[in-house]
Amino acid sequence: MHTVWKGSISFGLVNIPVRMFTATEERDIRFRQLHKDCNTPIKYAKMCPHCEREIEPSEIVRGYEYEKGHFVIIDDADLEAITPETRRAIEILDFVDLTEIDPIYFDKSYFLSPQETGDKAYALLRAAMEQTGKIAIAQVTMRNRQSLAVVRLYEHCIMLETIYYPDEVRPVHQVPALPDTGIALAENELKMATELINNMSVPFDPSKYTDEYRSELQAMIEKKLEGQEIATSPAVPRTNVIDLMQALKESLEVTASNGGAPIKLEAEPTPEKAQQKTGRKRTATNTKEASTPIKQAAGESPASGSTTKTLRRKKTTV
Repeated sequence: MHTVWKGSISFGLVNIPVRMFTATEERDIRFRQLHKDCNTPIKYAKMCPHCEREIEPSEIVRGYEYEKGHFVIIDDADLEAITPETRRAIEILDFVDLTEIDPIYFDKSYFLSPQETGDKAYALLRAAMEQTGKIAIAQVTMRNRQSLAVVRLYEHCIMLETIYYPDEVRPVHQVPALPDTGIALAENELKMATELINNMSVPFDPSKYTDEYRSELQAMIEKKLEGQEIATSPAVPRTNVIDLMQALKESLEVTASNGGAPIKLEAEPTPEKAQQKTGRKRTATNTKEASTPIKQAAGESPASGSTTKTLRRKKTTV
């Protein structure tokens, strides 16, 4: 597991050094959005509508919109100045019964494990919480946000579960069209409903529940793979050299095979210009990736690799 936070549990005058790990993960099958014509994944650019250009991350600042079109700028120093001292501590405030907290308050779960010197203190807190049956209400700061949390036991592990503050839970009276609690009910109908609930009541066993939609979706994807219903996207042009030494070696090999003639990198013509030049129309099939046919000029070395590269090698006239 990947450590997402390091700090300590502040328990009275005792500090228990701990590491935090995400306890849950989503298993949803996610889809990418592709361009229908060429199956290339869509890129979402951050654009400034005023400057009419794409914005680099270094040009972006935080702003709080206090009224339409008017902002207060907040930088890192402003946030650092108000960051609570609990940034590296899970500060236990109270102990309560778990049954006193409605599940609507629970948010994200994390496992806690002791750091190198915290084994004994960790085991002591775990045993004390197990004997009393209590859970702790705590505050913790993660990612510059102070959260309310509970510290409780899950099997033989101490875990932290962030919970919502009371003002973050919407009041029930805002829910529209709720029937009145005093609505008249037929006695026999209520009795039958109660008996049905009792008949369907069993001990909770999470292993018996599965995501049937996800299973069917995965099976459908596997069938498509077996039937080779696969869409491929054209190769993305390389815009920077990752390994300079490797690039030099490849250049030497190509020049040697071309009799020492230097290599010139030339931008490939756009599909429209290529069509005008060759007088041919592009064709595509459902089983092959989209490509732009390029007419090989006299004295030009054959293109290597994918036909979708945006750079082609061309020998210069000596």
